[in-house]
Amino acid sequence: MANSSSASAGHEKYYVPESSSLAVRATIGLILSVFGAAMVLNDMTFGGAEESSTSVWVLTVGLVFFIFTLASWFGTAIRENLAGMNSAQLHQSYVLGMFWFIFSEVMFFAAFFGTLLYVRQFVGPWLAGEGEGGRMNGLLWPGFEFAWPPVTTPQEIVGGVDSQVIANNGAFVSQEKSMAPADAHAWYAWLPMWNTLILLSSSATVHVAHTAILADNRKKFNRWLGITVGLAVIFLGLQAAEYYEAYVLYGLTLNSGIYGSTFFMLTGFHGFHVAMGMTMLLIQLVRSVRREHFTATEHFGFEASSWYWHFVDVVWVFLFLFVYIL
Repeated sequence: MANSSSASAGHEKYYVPESSSLAVRATIGLILSVFGAAMVLNDMTFGGAEESSTSVWVLTVGLVFFIFTLASWFGTAIRENLAGMNSAQLHQSYVLGMFWFIFSEVMFFAAFFGTLLYVRQFVGPWLAGEGEGGRMNGLLWPGFEFAWPPVTTPQEIVGGVDSQVIANNGAFVSQEKSMAPADAHAWYAWLPMWNTLILLSSSATVHVAHTAILADNRKKFNRWLGITVGLAVIFLGLQAAEYYEAYVLYGLTLNSGIYGSTFFMLTGFHGFHVAMGMTMLLIQLVRSVRREHFTATEHFGFEASSWYWHFVDVVWVFLFLFVYIL
């Protein structure tokens, strides 16, 4: 016993949480959300959902279940930390967990950017009959000329959905205008530019908030974190206005061929991540204002949220360049 005690004397205690169903419940909610979203997109592709479709309900139930599960899970983690159960080793586990979470998000967006690159560099020219991969496609889609953004779809060139040579995957009608700066009626009315300025500014404000909490200046921390959340709300509002402009004024929808699909998938998923990051920062703001939770040495909840916010900002820079500019 003496040897056992002396062997463990130099090691800190590592808190092991009790068994929980939270991980299983979160997985169920996430699966329902993804499955429901796929059903909604499938309904949109084939002419809209019928009244009997359950796609929206599946998506809504999945998201609500997932959100409430995460709220319960994070609340448990916060209570454990406030109770002094978290050791330095467990804190390191949280850091690594956040690192791998952000890395998985990097791979998620890399797949979409890779799709955009593949379409623009290979698929588009092949459909127009260019290169080795376009020998047969030049016969299937005669008269199609590729440009980015595309001015027409291969389906329209052959006479519409009824004349499509391959399988019927829905009707696709090209947009009247693209979201490129050249199609904006004035430079000051180009919403992506303002969204870029707002998001980059929010990255600076969240950094100021971080330096404030490191200096144990709660008042300054709350003020600049509140500004960051406000900028995030403005960004989402301008993106909603941009989507309205795309649908109503430009005729740009998810069914506008590959350009509409890649545009809304990339910007839509990024907008979802902005909303998620904004929610994370808002929760940290409420914790600081209402509970005074954070100190100069104990503020991992905010720190992890700020890492995620910087990641969202970096993704937008690439998105702004490859989706809007180039």
